[in-house]
Amino acid sequence: MSISAEYIKEKAYELGFHKVGIAKASQTKKEKKNLDDWLSQKKHGEMMWMEKRKSERGNIFNYFPEARTVVSLGYNYYLGKDQSHLESSYKFSNYAWGEDYHDVIKTKLFSLLKTINKKSPEAKGLVCVDTAPIMEKVWAQRAGLGWQGKHTNLISTDYGSWLFLGEIILDIDLEIDEPFSKDLCGTCTACIDACPTQALDEYVLDSSKCISYLTIEHRGDFLEDKNDLNDWIYGCDICQEVCPWNISFSQISDDAYFEPREKIENNTDQEWENLSHLEFNAIFKKSSVKRTKFSGLKRNIDNVKARRSSKR
Repeated sequence: MSISAEYIKEKAYELGFHKVGIAKASQTKKEKKNLDDWLSQKKHGEMMWMEKRKSERGNIFNYFPEARTVVSLGYNYYLGKDQSHLESSYKFSNYAWGEDYHDVIKTKLFSLLKTINKKSPEAKGLVCVDTAPIMEKVWAQRAGLGWQGKHTNLISTDYGSWLFLGEIILDIDLEIDEPFSKDLCGTCTACIDACPTQALDEYVLDSSKCISYLTIEHRGDFLEDKNDLNDWIYGCDICQEVCPWNISFSQISDDAYFEPREKIENNTDQEWENLSHLEFNAIFKKSSVKRTKFSGLKRNIDNVKARRSSKR
């Protein structure tokens, strides 16, 4: 039994996705070269998994040889709240306030794939959320969801860049969407100007300077004369907070999945500074914050606290 692109989109929206588009699986030679150049310049920092699986990331057929189409989906997570909503002056990226988006989005994608298979049992598909070795923003742009901004996040005209991305790669042909061909950043450099660590050039991120990378992916100690986290202890939202598309076009989600957990919302500075391993496990159960581990979060808190003391 055949299945239509329209049917897949309808079911995706029923599952709560806010953006859906479909692209033809094809070579990404230009993007692969950009990836190889970025890796050769060591702008991925210590993320060796990006280097290790670059052949798959740069060529979708090395990951899924039977790929014919890529269904790209966007999920709005913006709550209309910023860091001032938190009791503590320690800052948490708002994507990590609630449930782990990997689990939430992956569950919905598997449900969508199951629905596709009911209609088209012969179809084979792979579900991808963030950790899969594909270029998510490339496929999202090819599927018409938006464009990759100067801060390197995908920006949509109706939700800004507050979108989690996910994909289902299928081995069947579907009607495809027009790619998003415009660059609507124009001459704006708000994200580049606002980045306190100069991690951004136009459309290029140097991960080794990025606060989000430093607080999550970096392992070990920080260099004493560098790595000012600017009060962030997990992630960083600065480049998104200043983006005019987010300021003017973001929409508030009514999804309870990503509402801030009680402790993230109400912990004081002192409570974060006195955080125990046991409390860490309790607060961040099924949370993306587990990525940095207890030792990493404590390191981040200690770094911010020490820098504050040195400035007094």
